[in-house]
Amino acid sequence: MTDTVASADASIARLGAHRPTRSERRAAGAAVRDRLPHEAHAEPNAEPNAESSADEHGRDPVAVIEAQGRTRLPDLLALRHGRMAASPFAFYRGAAAIMADDLRAAPDTGIETQLCGDAHLSNVGLFASPERSLLIDLNDFDETAVGPFEWDVKRMAASFELAGRARGFAPEQRARIISRLLTSYAEAIDVASRTPVLEMATARLDADAMIARVRGELRPEVAERVVKGIAKTRQRDSADAVARLADQVGGSYRFRTNAPTLVPLRELTEHTGIDQATGIDRVEAMLLGYRSSLTEAHARILDRFRVVDVALKVVGVGSVGTRAWVVLLTGNGKRDVLVLQAKEAQRSVLEPPDRPSAYAHQGERVVHGQRRLQAFGDVLLGYTRVVGLDGQERDFYVRQFRDWKGSAEPERMERSTMKLYAEYCGIVLARAHARGGDAATISGYLGDGNAFARALVQFAAAYADRTERDHAALVDAITSGRLPAVAP
Repeated sequence: MTDTVASADASIARLGAHRPTRSERRAAGAAVRDRLPHEAHAEPNAEPNAESSADEHGRDPVAVIEAQGRTRLPDLLALRHGRMAASPFAFYRGAAAIMADDLRAAPDTGIETQLCGDAHLSNVGLFASPERSLLIDLNDFDETAVGPFEWDVKRMAASFELAGRARGFAPEQRARIISRLLTSYAEAIDVASRTPVLEMATARLDADAMIARVRGELRPEVAERVVKGIAKTRQRDSADAVARLADQVGGSYRFRTNAPTLVPLRELTEHTGIDQATGIDRVEAMLLGYRSSLTEAHARILDRFRVVDVALKVVGVGSVGTRAWVVLLTGNGKRDVLVLQAKEAQRSVLEPPDRPSAYAHQGERVVHGQRRLQAFGDVLLGYTRVVGLDGQERDFYVRQFRDWKGSAEPERMERSTMKLYAEYCGIVLARAHARGGDAATISGYLGDGNAFARALVQFAAAYADRTERDHAALVDAITSGRLPAVAP
């Protein structure tokens, strides 16, 4: 009997041998500090020449923007450049590819997780959970991919530095905000490393609970503004989108024209020279492919709606020029509406451009990345591949266009509000990284987080300086005629 038990124990031990213990994973993370100490993160790599848009390493931010434009709708490039030129922070929002190049040029920890890929403070926001609670989480996954955890953290830290500069905060005030972000991240990743796995998989930040917790730390008028903003977010749904984007024509809804940011399919087919029936066929193929990516239960929800109109809709800053469709559907009566967004998914900027993509379908990359990083997601999230109006096959991901979605307004934040927001951004990012990778290894590398925080405060300031120079290079390129631009 004893021999049988011993044999069984040995077999079970072999089953678990491929998975190190939490202590072993923390130790592995701590060992990385011998190769890449925290202080090594303080400065960006390959510092550019201030006298030129290109440095001795060939770094030219304008060239990166030009290269991205070759795969985008030409008629929208001037709008994209104009939106990016509005401010250094607006430039930063559209410059994920530039920062990805910079991050690849610097040493990294090699401690990988699923990354957001464009982790800045405006990409943490509000959305509805399936049971209709309002949650705070990451809300943009166009660039999601696997990579070193610190890439997301660095991008988030630099975004707070730029937002603080735009608000006129003093250097020491900005440093305190970024320190709050980083210590919050380190504390949250440590908690995550000790949290039961299933509990962490569904850990959520409820917006109402957050407001109840921090209300006493805000001035009454600020707290009231935040509460009103959250209440307004609950009104951002498909019905609100239809009211803003469509008119009733002949008893049915039709998207109105507001070129170049909203152009109905009926006008695009005229512009591209294909007949209306062909355009409708391609939209139908897109929706059929999308349906096949849903679970059967969610596909049955989609089946209860019918398409009434389709339009091209420009959104954001960095996404301008990619193909983004909105599809208007009705269900049980004309007031039962659903607006879906089908957004083109190109290769993640985090992937090295000289290597094949790790993903056969870029829409699937976005969907799988979002599902890994979020505790709860859109029940209608899916993906498809379809031939567009220009005859080219492209990948898309599809989601609800508005489902209580909202984002922060850093241009209105006081110092205390931004500091609190930084704390929550740290928690959100840490939980996402814990779901997408191994929290124990990350926590082992960070230790108490203080040395890493000091290094990234310096990094954020240095990278914000670089971004301001890159923004100036963009403005110069527009002024000289190298790039077209229109006012946003």
